[in-house]
Amino acid sequence: MVNVTVKAGICGFQTSIQADCQDMQNATLEIRTDCPNLKPIEQELKQVDGFKVCFGKVGESGVYEVAKKYCKHPGCPVPVAIIKGIEVACGFALPKDVEIKIIR
Repeated sequence: MVNVTVKAGICGFQTSIQADCQDMQNATLEIRTDCPNLKPIEQELKQVDGFKVCFGKVGESGVYEVAKKYCKHPGCPVPVAIIKGIEVACGFALPKDVEIKIIR
């Protein structure tokens, strides 16, 4: 099981993602978010095909298809965090933190 935590930024919303994969392809997800806009994703993204999600074109995966129905901000890091968790759970990538620093 892989655990991913997202602190999205100035909005202050946090999201936790648990991804598990037993067959190196089909990932089971448990998503919990404080964001009222993303709340429906908790129920819609329960299981995904890791190959389709992780090796498709940017913006065309099932994760982005669901996210674009609810996500009001194109800079939201939650969809990519879900995909990164699936990558690790399915064994497509090693676990490594992703960091975005914004300096003015």
